[in-house]
Amino acid sequence: MKPKILVTGADGFIGSHLVEKLIKEDFPVKAFVLYNSFNSWGWLDRVSKKITDNMEIISGDIRDPYTIKNAVKGCNAVLHLAALIAIPYSYYSPDSYVDTNIRGTLNVLQAARELNIEKIIHTSTSEVYGTAQFVPIHEKHPIVGQSPYAATKIAADQLAMSFYYSFETPVSIIRPFNTFGPRQSARAVIPSIIIQILSGLRQIKLGATYPTRNFNYVDDTVNGFLSFVKSDNCIGKTINIGSDYEVSIGDTANLIAEIMDVNLQVISDDIRIRPANSEVARLSADNSMAKQILGWKPNFYGRSGFKKGLKKSIEWFSISDNLNVYKTQRYNV
Repeated sequence: MKPKILVTGADGFIGSHLVEKLIKEDFPVKAFVLYNSFNSWGWLDRVSKKITDNMEIISGDIRDPYTIKNAVKGCNAVLHLAALIAIPYSYYSPDSYVDTNIRGTLNVLQAARELNIEKIIHTSTSEVYGTAQFVPIHEKHPIVGQSPYAATKIAADQLAMSFYYSFETPVSIIRPFNTFGPRQSARAVIPSIIIQILSGLRQIKLGATYPTRNFNYVDDTVNGFLSFVKSDNCIGKTINIGSDYEVSIGDTANLIAEIMDVNLQVISDDIRIRPANSEVARLSADNSMAKQILGWKPNFYGRSGFKKGLKKSIEWFSISDNLNVYKTQRYNV
């Protein structure tokens, strides 16, 4: 029997891809989505009915401990993805990030501890490292909260590990580097570039173009979660999930323009630029621990793999039914 898995944040970008993959691999799934008066399941509204019919969907709020405990009941494992993740919005509303990212994580940990859950996989982010002090960045790299978002994720990570040390709660931390692909928010840089081009613009607005990133195509990130689920060796560990290709935002825009066969001019937009000391200038992952402990490696690797992921993303956004979900003329922090 495969373990029954609760996925928090199942309505989001990565979460929706993750529950699809779990269902296809015959895992029993509970999908926890954010309650709203529209009865929307987020991106789960866009996946096939065959997928959603084979999972239990629970609407609630990660900030409510009673709802979370009821959701956790009957499960063997929890994949905790629910979080506020937009860095720019964390400058405007840090309180909400504390409530959701820290308090929400505490609610999951408390419920998992009380109900003797066999495995809790908590989702971190490469943003906790801040600008790289050395590369490649391994898991012992210093952590630096350069934004309120990053600070709350550091706190959530530390809280998760404190339950492992204090109560032997079976916690693991997955730390993905920048994930991209179909369904990603338009506030993220790759969808923003693609959507502006598809809207007919040849002068596009971006923030800083000098920072570098390791972009992970969403399939690789999802496979990272699956490798945690299937591994017996990851309890008490924090493990990077990152590609092996470091690329600047400016070069990413140029590569997308090349794939879409357009001439592009990038204009710096003040509203998209982070405060100078908050910008994370460089992220480049050391993924050797994931390879050694989990047997995971990126399928979309190197420049060719990155280009392949971009092509798949462009194809998805180019479908009018998908593009119409987005407010293409509005920048949302």
